[in-house]
Amino acid sequence: MLDELSAIQSDALAAIKSVDSESSLEEFRIHYLGKKGRLTAAAAGMRDVSKEDKRAVGQKLNEVRNTITGLIDERSSELAALKDAEAVADIDPTLPSRSLPQGAGHPLSQMLNRAVDTLHHLGFAIAEGPEIETEWHCFDALNTPADHPARNEKDTFYFDSGKLLRTHTSSVQVRTMEGADAPPVRIIAPGSAFRRDEIDATHSISFTQLEGLYVDREVTLADLKGTLEYFFHSIFGADTELRFRPHFFPFTEPSFEIDIKLHAAGKASRWIEIAGCGMVDPAVFEAINSSREDDLFSPDNVSGFAFGLGIDRLAMIKHGIPDLRLFSENDLRFLRQFA
Repeated sequence: MLDELSAIQSDALAAIKSVDSESSLEEFRIHYLGKKGRLTAAAAGMRDVSKEDKRAVGQKLNEVRNTITGLIDERSSELAALKDAEAVADIDPTLPSRSLPQGAGHPLSQMLNRAVDTLHHLGFAIAEGPEIETEWHCFDALNTPADHPARNEKDTFYFDSGKLLRTHTSSVQVRTMEGADAPPVRIIAPGSAFRRDEIDATHSISFTQLEGLYVDREVTLADLKGTLEYFFHSIFGADTELRFRPHFFPFTEPSFEIDIKLHAAGKASRWIEIAGCGMVDPAVFEAINSSREDDLFSPDNVSGFAFGLGIDRLAMIKHGIPDLRLFSENDLRFLRQFA
């Protein structure tokens, strides 16, 4: 048996030299290692080997198998290298290379990155949360009453479980305060939000939102105004005109809409709403304390401001884009303008 295995090994070492193609290499493999191959047949004879010789024969069998497998792998690499060399044999390396198209970030990604970078300079850190939320995190904790229109099934995507697709990233603010060791908290929450809107030039069922929250001792309306003026002047230019218009949101008091003045060529200047903001309502802090079962966010000790804006809307205003649907149609004629 040992002599037979040695003969198989010697024959394989000699035969591999004549293998000059992938097909002949496959024939070599089948001849030695296939189901009816020489080594396979020899291995079947192990049952007839005496107990005293079994160990030596088994070691020799493994040695021959490893040798043949190594020969196949080595020859396969050599044949692949030869094939690659033949493929480039007629190429003139002195010819100039072909230019490849260069990609660029999506306009929404570019705007989101710019917004996040601007707020990073002011000390805001990114916070994240789930897109499938509970009613408590999305509405109850934010002082939103049960009869509020946003909680209606006509406006919000609900699951059979009672959970929902978040309608804003304010739920991330709630989760951040729930998990915080203690104030101060200074975060921004970028991400997708979902609403049951009719899809048209200015509405979609999904959009990218960025919300911010700052909670500490003695945070004032002046801090909110200064932060957002710096932000919008960084995005749109130092000469951008802004105004803060009183409004109502369940989770902030006082609350404001922020308007920006547009100056379009050939058209009269006009104000357009761009974001919402306000001082965090004490009822929100009470809900957080109830969830945490402590008083670290007591409205007697801390105050804060929150704001929310749509990245899609910022990009539309910044670049004069008339239709929100252009962002999701993947038309290269549109996207190449931002490369």
